[in-house]
Amino acid sequence: MERKRINSSKIRSAGYDRGSQVLELEFSDGKVMAYSGVSEEIYRRFASSPSPASFFEDRIAEDFPGKRVK
Repeated sequence: MERKRINSSKIRSAGYDRGSQVLELEFSDGKVMAYSGVSEEIYRRFASSPSPASFFEDRIAEDFPGKRVK
């Protein structure tokens, strides 16, 4: 999955697959996580948020199952 750079100190890049509704995040420590069931609307709001890390913590981290990819 192709990831795009995110302007955040905690999140380095993000990629989204509409078909499978998977959001893949690369964190500044190099860890890559995939979150299942993320709607395109949530992804759009995350990507355009002035604070992607805060949006992630408030709306994605606890609401969607995540698994470590790397």
